[in-house]
Amino acid sequence: MSNFAFLGDARFLKSPAGADAPYGLAGVAWDGAVTNRPGARFGPRAIRAASAMLCDGVHPHFDTTPLGLLQDHGDLPLPNTALDAMRAALQPQVRRLLATGQHLVWLGGDHSITLPLLREYRARLGRPLALLHFDAHCDTWEDHFGEPSGHGTWVYEALQEGLVLPQGVVQFGIRSAAARAARDHVRDRGGQIFTARDLRGLHSPAQLAPVTAAVRERMDALGRPPVYLSLDIDCLDPAFAPGTGTPEPGGLATDQVLTLLEELADLPFAGMDCVEVAPAYDHAELTSLAAAHFVWTYLCGRIAHTGR
Repeated sequence: MSNFAFLGDARFLKSPAGADAPYGLAGVAWDGAVTNRPGARFGPRAIRAASAMLCDGVHPHFDTTPLGLLQDHGDLPLPNTALDAMRAALQPQVRRLLATGQHLVWLGGDHSITLPLLREYRARLGRPLALLHFDAHCDTWEDHFGEPSGHGTWVYEALQEGLVLPQGVVQFGIRSAAARAARDHVRDRGGQIFTARDLRGLHSPAQLAPVTAAVRERMDALGRPPVYLSLDIDCLDPAFAPGTGTPEPGGLATDQVLTLLEELADLPFAGMDCVEVAPAYDHAELTSLAAAHFVWTYLCGRIAHTGR
């Protein structure tokens, strides 16, 4: 069980046991549902290693740090067999960690892990969640190349199961080839899609202000439900994130995602996952560095807006 790297040094880890930590992190090192290149099971390890760059931990925008507030639960033990077996093993562990009251971040793993996570959040909170979904792919296919479930079906399944509010689903960076029924499924159900093409050329907070305002207005209209953030690293263009299983040219830049995370940090987030980092295809740790910074920025945003 490895620890989040910037917590590995006793100088920075204020509470070794992590018993009172308000934030938690766990790896879900499973990639049995990929459709192209495998290797995302090694994502949690790579993200932790890349976080060594954050050794003093103070965020330049939020001016806060998760040091001393974050407990790493290591990689959860899971079978590398069938998808159903993995989910059956994962959900009780998620349930146990959510019961601690910690605000949790999950490191994937492929995107099929998000459905069981949402099932447990829905059960824990007693209500469907809103969803911010960063991805190159819509993940709303009704089947997974003939199989009923996989890393490209979880949004469709979450909507079918009532885990998320249809009008509360917002997607960023979508650009992959897809039939219209899948590509526009979220929009057809009342949600919102900002494709990668929609976001071209928008980088600064001022340029992205219409986007963030639209998201905030949508959440306000829904009564500010709890929001889950699912960030597939392939939302980034392969120039910024080559280390992923299904890269799609024409994607977002790292600074665009950081701006969106920073500007939307005041939303009532319930949890986050960062998935599909496959370090075997990475170059100079570009992908894992981006993922570590996304997780760190998310955590610092929560601390800044909640006071702990």
